[in-house]
Amino acid sequence: MNSSLVGNQSGRPFCLLAISYLETINFCLLEVVIIVFLMVLIISGNIIVIFVFHCAPLLNHHTTSYFIQTMAYADLLVGVSCLVPSLSLLHYPIVLSESLVCQIFGYVVSVLKSVSMASLACISIDRYIAITKPLTYNTLVTPWRLRICILTIWLYSCLVFLPSFHWGKPGYHGDVFQWCANSWNTDPYFTLFIVVMLYAPAAFIVCFTYFNIFRICQQHTKEINERRVRFSSQDGEAGEAQPCPDKRYAMVLFRITSVFYILWLPYIIYFLLESSNVYSNRIASFLTTWLAISNSFCNCVIYSLSNSVFQKGLKRLSGAICASCARQRVAKDSSTSRSKRSSNGCHV
Repeated sequence: MNSSLVGNQSGRPFCLLAISYLETINFCLLEVVIIVFLMVLIISGNIIVIFVFHCAPLLNHHTTSYFIQTMAYADLLVGVSCLVPSLSLLHYPIVLSESLVCQIFGYVVSVLKSVSMASLACISIDRYIAITKPLTYNTLVTPWRLRICILTIWLYSCLVFLPSFHWGKPGYHGDVFQWCANSWNTDPYFTLFIVVMLYAPAAFIVCFTYFNIFRICQQHTKEINERRVRFSSQDGEAGEAQPCPDKRYAMVLFRITSVFYILWLPYIIYFLLESSNVYSNRIASFLTTWLAISNSFCNCVIYSLSNSVFQKGLKRLSGAICASCARQRVAKDSSTSRSKRSSNGCHV
């Protein structure tokens, strides 16, 4: 927030959602509930995604699985980092100064969400190459090049937001810290820098690639159906319309990308308005920031609901867990029965 926002003068907890709190509660109850709830969802959801990818080899046949897993690890770290503002709102003693903790938290979350945004852009490029150049795809997209690309994403994200420690508040921040809200101002030039270096290129790449992907898929579907109709008319059989085989998988990734930008759009708009000194509000800052961070949980939900192979891997994982629990229960019951028999023998 900008410095025009006054600090906490009454000695009560610094709470962004200015709702009447009970006098007996010495921490920001509503903020803690929201952040802890999101933290639990993000951590549990992405741990499940990571385990499913390790338990379902078919998922790793797609090169996009590299980027999906990168996003899952980044989102998992976002959930872990949410522990910092939770402890701050609970007035848990922190060794470092509030200003440094605030800057580090803002930087870490910015880097992690930049990794997600860049990964989505790379996924769209990967699908675009797979559809436009299917014969040379395996030679162009190799595991070694994918690893180099992922490493570049992490390094680039770290470098883009590194000036935030001296230049101004980064794109995503945690105004749960009072120093963040009152002293760490946004800088219009730094905002423009982030937009030019991250927001605009990622959005342009995603729009360009998916527009062409769906255009090509429609063209392929039309050609396939025309051929089926031609051959079926010669054979006297009715042909059924067949969709483009790549379109279904592209739709899954398109949904993930769309939800990402839908959840981040309110905060990007607010961030631009705040940086230009047009509008600033504590409640809007908190709600838009944590709405955007909630995307770290939505990614795994969309992928699990949309991808049939992922669903099979999830069933396989849950089945393995249930089987392990059943074996442990049987072993426990057998050991209990043996102990009872031995105890009965002692009393005879």
